[in-house]
Amino acid sequence: MAARPILIGSEVYRHSSYGPKHPLAIPRVSTALDLIRAQGWLAEGQYRDGPLAGPGALTRFHHADYVAAVQDAERDQDLDPARRQRHNLGGIENPIFGEVFRRPATACGSSLLGAGLVAEGAVVYSPAGGLHHGRPDRASGFCYFNDPVLAILDLLDRGVDRIAYLDVDAHHGDGVQDAFAGDPRVLTVSVHEAKRWPFTGAVEDRGGGNARNLAVPRELNDDEMAAVRDQALLPLVERFRPQVVVLQCGADALHDDPLSRLSLSNRALWDVVAAVRDVAPRLLVLGGGGYNPWTVGRCWAGVWAVLNGLDPAAPLTVESCAVLAGLSWSRRRGTPPEPDWFDRMDDPPRPGLVRPEVQAAIRAVMTP
Repeated sequence: MAARPILIGSEVYRHSSYGPKHPLAIPRVSTALDLIRAQGWLAEGQYRDGPLAGPGALTRFHHADYVAAVQDAERDQDLDPARRQRHNLGGIENPIFGEVFRRPATACGSSLLGAGLVAEGAVVYSPAGGLHHGRPDRASGFCYFNDPVLAILDLLDRGVDRIAYLDVDAHHGDGVQDAFAGDPRVLTVSVHEAKRWPFTGAVEDRGGGNARNLAVPRELNDDEMAAVRDQALLPLVERFRPQVVVLQCGADALHDDPLSRLSLSNRALWDVVAAVRDVAPRLLVLGGGGYNPWTVGRCWAGVWAVLNGLDPAAPLTVESCAVLAGLSWSRRRGTPPEPDWFDRMDDPPRPGLVRPEVQAAIRAVMTP
């Protein structure tokens, strides 16, 4: 019998916030962990606390002066103007907050722990990971460090020489693609909304030959995501024959997320996770974007259920309902929360036609 998947989390996220006006003012990882426990989906021995990655680990990809700047920003809760500008720190996008070093460094430590466990044969899920925009010398897109890059580098250092990185976040996985541009050992595949920040990842962008980008139109529906999954993601994995798959499962492509205009149900993302689980020789699953506390928490809890072969649409326990009822959000665009967010884990399906633009993106990405 295969070993049970391993879940990596930390309490650092529970009371940590980028600030009250930032999209990451919401609880995400803590909500997912609370729902997983409340549903009875976490067996003894499946949980690990994510460790803090120190400067020695972070400088495998990031510049030492940048790592020091983030540490100094946390210590002083300020940074001199020159380093603010040089490293893109302290603005609206990437603010200085109480745990500005510890929070992303713990996400990196968690992904590095996960990489080591995956190298030994485990299936690992770290919802705090997936910070795919981070650059070697600067923060970008709410991402101070780039844990997927660090995890992939660690796997390469361990002798794994074929890794597929799949990214279903609503935003292009630019930092990961650029980190491995031209490296034939790493295939990066990103499914993201076209004409959305960071405005990279066009279909014709091959990232030095080893990247594939599916820039999809607004209002992407569940049937379109199923077509992308079955006609692009899975065939690309089969063609590449990786030893390890790293799946970034950002939840901002869901219908009610404020930072995209895609329109998926969480079922569509769960189906991607299930399909990748079944074809990946070894698997590391990370989180990513997601800016509605109810939708991201329910989605990420369901990812864990799928990895364990459990029904993510199982009825909520009384304890799970209490977790969801205890959430609040000040950024909902003029309407109250949906009733379904409080009494079920799964979203109603969001079917639709597979539009010509999606079909064209699939054909383009499958062209050698």
